[in-house]
Formats: sequence, structure tokens, C-alpha cells
Amino acid sequence: MADTGPHVATVEIISFGYLHAAPPPAHLTIDLRAHFRDPHISPELRHMTAHDEPVRTTVLTTPGIEQLLKATAAAVVALLSGPSADGATIASGCAGGRHRAPVFAQYLANRLRNSGIRVALTHRDLDKPVMTRDGEPSR
Repeated sequence: MADTGPHVATVEIISFGYLHAAPPPAHLTIDLRAHFRDPHISPELRHMTAHDEPVRTTVLTTPGIEQLLKATAAAVVALLSGPSADGATIASGCAGGRHRAPVFAQYLANRLRNSGIRVALTHRDLDKPVMTRDGEPSR
């Protein structure tokens, strides 16, 4: 078998919603529910997703989010620096998985890619129905 060169670790980033299912297994899980502005509370943003600019702007202008992105990127670098590092899985979760978590995941992925890290990004619940706080689909 031919040598394909050094193994390059991949960081898997998964966004998800706690109201849809249990968090995915991860080395690091970022829970965005309690500390960051939820676009869901604004009726005009509720049925939008992280694909929509008003949602991204709302999430990214929340105080503390830039510091959390920077700290999470630093944590990923630390995980990859370990002696047996073979990649890492980072999960970012919010209530429904349509707003905060996927925006955070996308911007974390961009930051890591810009620093030369290979990233696989999955939005587990982005296209699922809008949920209410009691776990029921919104009408």
C-alpha cells in the first residue's frame, strides 16, 4: 500500500437543537441556550434560519459571542495538539437548532478553516420544524 503522507486530523462540527434529540457525542459541547440572544423570540425571525442574514446578524452581535468563538477555536487547537489527537468533534446546541447553534457552528468552521484546519460541518436540526419551548412544533 502506498504512503499517502501524514494523516491530517479533521474537526467535525455539529450544530443541533436540544428540543429535537439528545446532543450528539462530542469532545466539546457548547450550550448556547442560556447565555446568548435567541432570535426565536422575535416573531419576524422565528421562522428564519441561520441561512438568513437577519438571524446571523442577531446572533453575531450578541455580547460575548465573539469571545466564545475565539475561545472555542483555541480549545480545538489544544485538542488537536494532544499526543493522540486524531481529530475532534465539537457540538454547538441551542433550543431548536435553527438559529444560534448553526450560526455559531458556521463561524467556528470558517475561523478554523482560515487557520488551515480541515473541518466537516453538519447542521443536524437546521431544516426541522420550529419548536416551542415545550418541545412541540410551532404553528
